[in-house]
Amino acid sequence: MQGEAGMNNGLARQEKIFLLLSCSFVVLLVVSNIIAGKIIAVAGVFAPAAVICYSLTFAATDTMAELWGKERTKFVVNVGFVVTIISALFIRISILMPAAPFWGHQDAFELILGGNLRIVLASLTAYLISQHHDIWAFLFWKDKTRGRHLWLRNNLSTAVSQLIDTAIFIVLAFYGTGSPLFAMIIGQYIIKLTIALCDTPLVYLLVKTISRVAASESMQAAG
Repeated sequence: MQGEAGMNNGLARQEKIFLLLSCSFVVLLVVSNIIAGKIIAVAGVFAPAAVICYSLTFAATDTMAELWGKERTKFVVNVGFVVTIISALFIRISILMPAAPFWGHQDAFELILGGNLRIVLASLTAYLISQHHDIWAFLFWKDKTRGRHLWLRNNLSTAVSQLIDTAIFIVLAFYGTGSPLFAMIIGQYIIKLTIALCDTPLVYLLVKTISRVAASESMQAAG
């Protein structure tokens, strides 16, 4: 009975960690869509303020794919897609609702949170395709490397997925507007790739910490 109780506690603890990581992923995703309207300058390169938050979502999916596999990670990505749509709908509803006579910030509120339907659709399309590719690519390289070289599959999968995400978003959102598409893709991709390289230690830390928790709980269950 004690062994069974320990096993149940271990599973519950791992589920709590998975839930925490999943919630963090969704929060990063929703925040990214809210703050994307601001354009920042990084070393002379212009990009949406969401570039940091959104780039970290790939570290989260790589960690989940490493520890929990394809199906659960895809489920989290799909949940993020649905939550993004729901949040966008509620933001749109809040914009359309009549403002109080004494509240004079409607224009600013709409400017910041309103967004452009074309940009929103471009963002959702890029997100869904790139995140599912990231999961597939990460597990593909995990199989090829026989579970070794976490840094390699993390960076290879993220590098290609970020390029896919950036290219799809820029083309769908800005094609035909006269914007320098190629320059925008390269500029944003450089920033995203830099962040991806820098977050490799974070992925290692998450994977090792969670693996130790799982191993510890398994030993307690066996005892």
